[in-house]
Amino acid sequence: MKYVDEFRDPVLARNVAAAIAREVRPDRSYHLMEFCGGHTHAISRYGIPDLLPDNVRMIHGPGCPVCVLPVGRIDDAIALARRPEVTLCTYGDVMRVPGSGRLSLLKAKAQGADVRMVVSADAAVRIAAENPDRQVVFLAIGFETTTPPTALAVRAAAAQGLGNFTVFCNHVLTPSAIQGILSGAEEGLSLDGFVGPAHVSVVIGSEAYAPAAAEHGKPVVISGFEPLDVLQSILMLVRQINEGRAEVENQFTRAVTADGNRKAQAMVAEIFETRPSFEWRGLGSIPHSGLMLREAYAAFDAERRFPIAGASVPDHKGCDCGTILRGVKRPVDCKLFATVCTPENPMGSCMVSAEGACAAHYTYGRFRDA
Repeated sequence: MKYVDEFRDPVLARNVAAAIAREVRPDRSYHLMEFCGGHTHAISRYGIPDLLPDNVRMIHGPGCPVCVLPVGRIDDAIALARRPEVTLCTYGDVMRVPGSGRLSLLKAKAQGADVRMVVSADAAVRIAAENPDRQVVFLAIGFETTTPPTALAVRAAAAQGLGNFTVFCNHVLTPSAIQGILSGAEEGLSLDGFVGPAHVSVVIGSEAYAPAAAEHGKPVVISGFEPLDVLQSILMLVRQINEGRAEVENQFTRAVTADGNRKAQAMVAEIFETRPSFEWRGLGSIPHSGLMLREAYAAFDAERRFPIAGASVPDHKGCDCGTILRGVKRPVDCKLFATVCTPENPMGSCMVSAEGACAAHYTYGRFRDA
């Protein structure tokens, strides 16, 4: 298949890996964070670590939207779903994320709450139109990739005059998270550069990362998801680090431009505005890292229509998901990993989504990293 098969050529992959091995300096280490959960999945699936020199280490970042949703927001969603007048709609993975007491939306549904899995925000609008006697709340999550569809849904609900449709908004912003990671880097966490997200960058453009790269002196290379994409991006990062550069480079030129999708950006800006701060699982509150509905669309904001606690709730005390999302620990460092915590019985959000670091390691047997 064009644009797939040629990016999975094993001979070319070995050649790029050999180029990385030639160019890394033996007197230093290279700590590279792949921000996107899709890249974490690809790195585990294709065995990228096996092709890299020992002094090149990939560190998993917080780029899984299901994973970074804090326990308190899950508890808030469950409380909404339990209201007798509410039908709560959301994506499938979100339904399995444990909240307090390991209660999830899926378990709340089994207990009688009206929780429905949808594959798009538009589906939630249709449910609201078909059920005028129900208060339909769409639990919206995701990075800049899934924000435009939510904006379209709000616009559609407004055009149809749907007074029974609201959004519980949990959309978050990638560049702000990278700034947060670099500004609050813990002692012992060394980062030399970032493999930048692909789908997010299609929307926001590669130049959105320039401030973080310049301010913190860390290179960013936007990468595609295929094994050759990732390997080439690692090679580009190694070259920047060796040359003392901290620039934003775009490996994924077949999909990403410098400016991104201006039409999608304008639509998001019409519907949403930036929150002063937003809590991320494992990262705490990061300034200007989340979105909320503008005043003009306040009628569609679930946080204004319903009483929502908004409390900050700690993770399961045995779960290391927070430190894994910060890049401080690896999945195999968690004592629950692959024992009591599995995709069938997740103790934390990193084991729920296919893009979660723990789920990727478990699925593809990356236990040798221990």
